[in-house]
Amino acid sequence: MTVTIPDVTVGVLALQGAFSEHVQLLRQAAESPRAKHGNTLKWAFTEVRTPKELSACDALIIPGGESTTMSLVAARSGLLDPLREFVKVLRKPTWGTCAGLILLAESANRTKKGGQDLIGGLDVRVNRNHFGRQVESFQASLSLPFLGDSMVQSAEQPYRCVFIRAPVVERILPHQSGIQSEEAAQDGTIVAPSQTPADELAKQQVKDEVEIMAKLSTQRPELQNNQEHQHSGTEDIIAVRQGNVFGTSFHPELTDDPRIHVWWLGEVLKATQRRQEFELADRSV
Repeated sequence: MTVTIPDVTVGVLALQGAFSEHVQLLRQAAESPRAKHGNTLKWAFTEVRTPKELSACDALIIPGGESTTMSLVAARSGLLDPLREFVKVLRKPTWGTCAGLILLAESANRTKKGGQDLIGGLDVRVNRNHFGRQVESFQASLSLPFLGDSMVQSAEQPYRCVFIRAPVVERILPHQSGIQSEEAAQDGTIVAPSQTPADELAKQQVKDEVEIMAKLSTQRPELQNNQEHQHSGTEDIIAVRQGNVFGTSFHPELTDDPRIHVWWLGEVLKATQRRQEFELADRSV
């Protein structure tokens, strides 16, 4: 069975935060051989502010910024439920950076009074502002083996990770139907609402385990003078993936390095092809 991948539209949620920076790096990444798919594919990148704009997207990035503000604006714009449908019902490829990671978590702690709304999609508990205040922001050059050969720079070359009031993944949560009830019972914790996957392909992705994609040593010199950074372990989890959802604590959009964007567009292509194959097979039954 031959599958022709159509043109792909990637949206960047543009309610608040560093959305334009993501669009710029996406355009740069689309010029890489990996993303061009033999020069047969055209990418479209668009800023998303309405449910109609979201419905036109095959994949989505939720940028860094202020997660409480993003969720509030999304709710007022009528976007919150469409976002949950996009991520958890249709299971379309979605990547969240910093604030985006918080919104895509099934559970988040250290919330402000009254909490905030989560989208969910990643079976993780995140610790908001784990590295402290804005003045304690820092950068760390890390090896990210999952990038492979991006045809832009070698994966062996360290990636400059920018952390600004960044969250970390505090705990990998168990799979369960419905909301994360044990998490919901904890003080200062919010959880995402339950959603039912749209079809068999989406249900398969729900069964995927959380993959830890990157960690940061708690012994790094950048953290030694950070009074708020406390951790019982030796490493912090700073990047995870589960099925269609990817999240990073740091801000790739605040660098000029497109390698993660190149890698993620490759993952979007794989997901698009799986969807096309599934729909063709379903029509032939």
